[in-house]
Amino acid sequence: MSGLSLRPAEPGDSAALAGLIGQLDYKPTADEVADRLARMAAEDRLVLVAELDGAVVGCLSTSTMRVLHRPRPVGRISMMVVDAALRSQGIGAVLVRAAEQALAAQGCYMVEVTSHVRRTEAHRFYERLGYERTSVRLAKEL
Repeated sequence: MSGLSLRPAEPGDSAALAGLIGQLDYKPTADEVADRLARMAAEDRLVLVAELDGAVVGCLSTSTMRVLHRPRPVGRISMMVVDAALRSQGIGAVLVRAAEQALAAQGCYMVEVTSHVRRTEAHRFYERLGYERTSVRLAKEL
């Protein structure tokens, strides 16, 4: 997509990111996003921003984890959002490819995606990119 660029998220993106995350039905404030970005940066976690003609239009966050049952670290795309008005234009695919490359460079041999069960369109998106349903994730709030 012409005019699209990716870069690491910066503290000044917090308000725009809070707005995007709100489209996923989470409601963080800009200050909360700024705090989380700082913590994630301290943990060497990648948070990518997609900009289109200077406006923040997408975001993706990753993490890596070592587990006993896998030979190398597993990467995870833990959140991705593209502005609703710009979906289905390839921005999400560009973000995912960039995350895959970054996670591979960190030594990951596999990338997992977490996506809420109700986000069926997102699941189809990831399946079109070659992701397969391989497990069930169960969660409990503490």
